[in-house]
This record gives sequence, C-alpha cells and structure tokens, in this order.
Amino acid sequence: MSITSHRSAEEIGRTERGPRPLPPLGEQRAATGLSHVDTMLSNGLRVIAVKQSAVPMVELRLRIPFADTDLMHAAKAEVLASTFFSGTAKRDRVAIDTDLALVGGELDASVDPERLSIGGNALASGLATLLDVLSDALTSASYADEEVGREKERLVERIAMARSQPSVIARQALQKHRYGDHPATREMPEAEDVAKVSAAEVRALHTGFVLPRGSVLVLVGDVEPEAAVATLESALGGWQADGTATELPELPVVPGGDLLFVPRAGAVQSQFRFSAQAITRTDPRYPALQLANLAFGGFFSSRLVENVREDKGYTYHARSYLEFTPGGATLLIDTDTASEVTANALLEIRYELAKIVLSPPSETEVDTVRQYAIGQLLTATASQSGLASQLIGLASQGLGVEWLVSYPGRLQEVTAEEIAAAARDFFAPVNWTGVIVGDSAQFENVRLLGDVTQ
Repeated sequence: MSITSHRSAEEIGRTERGPRPLPPLGEQRAATGLSHVDTMLSNGLRVIAVKQSAVPMVELRLRIPFADTDLMHAAKAEVLASTFFSGTAKRDRVAIDTDLALVGGELDASVDPERLSIGGNALASGLATLLDVLSDALTSASYADEEVGREKERLVERIAMARSQPSVIARQALQKHRYGDHPATREMPEAEDVAKVSAAEVRALHTGFVLPRGSVLVLVGDVEPEAAVATLESALGGWQADGTATELPELPVVPGGDLLFVPRAGAVQSQFRFSAQAITRTDPRYPALQLANLAFGGFFSSRLVENVREDKGYTYHARSYLEFTPGGATLLIDTDTASEVTANALLEIRYELAKIVLSPPSETEVDTVRQYAIGQLLTATASQSGLASQLIGLASQGLGVEWLVSYPGRLQEVTAEEIAAAARDFFAPVNWTGVIVGDSAQFENVRLLGDVTQ
C-alpha cells in the first residue's frame, strides 16, 4: 500500500514551469427580483418589507429620528435607550426576555445624536410576538424608577471609562473641530449629566420624541411582504402621535484647513483623525468616489495601508471611509501610530493624498477595487441581517430596495477617468482638516511640516 505524502499549499500552487495561474473570477451577480413592499402605515411610519427566505427568521430594524438642541438631551436619550425594554404596562423585564426567548428572538435599543435605533430578530413563526413586544415598548414603556436608577449607575461607570480611551478622545476632538457646538458632536453624554436624569424626564422624552411619523421600519425575512405589512399595521396601529420625529439639523460643510494637535501627556501612541467633505449616495459621482476611496485607503490592499502599514510599519491599522451625515457625507482617515513616528506618519498620509490626485488609480487598481466593492456589497446583503442593516441605512437618505439592486451595475459602469476626477475633487490635501492626539513632545516635529496648530 502506497502512502501519498502531504503537499503544502505552496507546493500545490506551483508546477515545474512556475506558479499555477489563478482562475478568473466568476461573474458577481447582484440580488435581483427581491419581492418587497415600500409603503406608509396609517400612523405615518414608513415600512420596507422584503422577502428573503434563506432561513426561517425575520430581521427588524427601526430608525426613529431623535435629535434635540437641549444640552441634557444626550444624557436623557442614553438612559432611555438603556431602559427601553426594561418594562412596560403589561410586561416587566423578565416577561419581555421570556416572551422573546420563546420565539428565538431579541430586541435592543441604542441611540446617537441623530437617531434612536431598535434592532432585533426572531423565528418567522414568532413575528407576531416580536411585534407585540415592540409595540408594547413603543406605546407603554414604563421606565420604572428602580430600573432607571440601576441603568444610570451602569452608564455612569461605563461613560467614565470610555472617556479615558484614546479613540474616544480623538473622536470627540474631531467632532468639535469639524462642527463646533452642533448637536451632532454630543455623541457621548457627560457622566455627571446622566447621574442627574430622572425617570420622569425619561418618560417625558419618550412621549415627546418616540414618534412614528418620520420614522422607518425595515423587516427582512421569511415572510410575504404584503402579509407582513398587514401584520405590522395591526401590531403597530396603536402607536400614534400628532407630531413628527425630529431630524438632526443639517451639518455645516467641512472646509479644508489646519490640523489641530491635541496634547495628551505621556501618550505612547498618536491618533490621527482627518476629514473632508464628500457626497451622498444620491449624487451621480458617488460610485466613482467609493472606488477612489477604496483605492486610497478603503481596504487592506489600498495605497495608504500598503505605505504606512506594510512598507513603513508605522501602524497596524489604517483606513479611509465614508460617513453619512444629515444632508451630506464626509470622508475620514484614521490611524494610530507610535509616538516617535507621528511626524513621519503625517508626511506619508499627506504624500498619499497628493499622489492619488496626481497619479490616479491604474486600470489594474480600478479592476481590483471594482471587484472588491461589488463583492463586499453582495456579501453584506446575502444574509437577512446584512440586508436589513443596509436598507435601514439607505432609508435615511430616502432610498430603498431598487437603489440597492441597481447599484452593482452602476459600479460596473464607472470609468477610470471618472475615478480620477473623484480623486481630484475629494482627495486633494487642501480639502482636508482634522486632529492629531498625541504626546505634546511630538508637536514641534509635526509643526515643522506646516498647517498644524495647537
């Protein structure tokens, strides 16, 4: 009996004539023919119901605009989100958890300056229970004094710890630098403000701000869309209000300008957070901008990553990405480097910004980022959870299933010239501003590179 020895991956990948050629990539096909309904319920809630029967589950996403200029709003909103499912007129916390568990479900709430987000899932056969619990919380969340008190203690401790983290310090500094005192900058409340919030204030906030009109609910799963909409109408019909959910005011345009150096004594790393104005998905140039961003710093083989991580070894992580904001969008670059190479890293980031303007992506780069963008989108929307999350993000810009289905085709049509134009329009170094958070000893070095203030 002969025994075949084990061959390594390297041996398998080579022949006597050299490396085996890689097979061509197969055609990437977008999801088509998604059965869906995009409509408005009688209470003013926009509903997008999509049939995707890969597994016998349903995924739910609810976005409620939740903005206010009150300086205490962030603290009250954080407490509300933490106690949203802690009890209702019919159920206490244990009953909520038990009813959801019986249908393999869960529901959770979170909040930011723009929205109150509710997400969850359940077995498709348990949709009625999932919606009943959601409706119960939307219409009669109790915010009992003891539950609010318990969550406040937890939040105060968590916020105090989070505010000491370099990434949080850098994000807050960037928001303040970009937007001044705009409500969008209040992404995390002060611990002392949370400690002051009363249960009565949380109940009042719910009454005034948890409103169906202006909100969007996405339901994806093993459901018939028309029947799902009827079920939603029946379950959520009691969620009524005269007003409209409050959108965050449009953010000011981010102008290019000096970088702000934020000293952090003794820091062993420097946090870079840079930003420039961008465009939303509704702009015809958006596909070209997305591909230009991928080539610059949007995935592991991008120019920025190859330079500061692979070649120079300044960082483990670097990326550029798009962030969508009320009425607009911005480009961001973030990376963290060792303190002693702060100035070196800044030089390389600026070099790559200038390079993509003067030397735009080649045809090879364009093909790579195009395949990556289409593949990433198809992967992200292949699951019920991913599709639901994509759709709720699109809904905030007034888009829906049709845009998502047609978008891979638009990516296929983008030319290298259009990507080069997007690189010139959006990545020119003069368009950028931002912050560097690091040890004060590094300021003199970065100051010598120009356009850095303290």
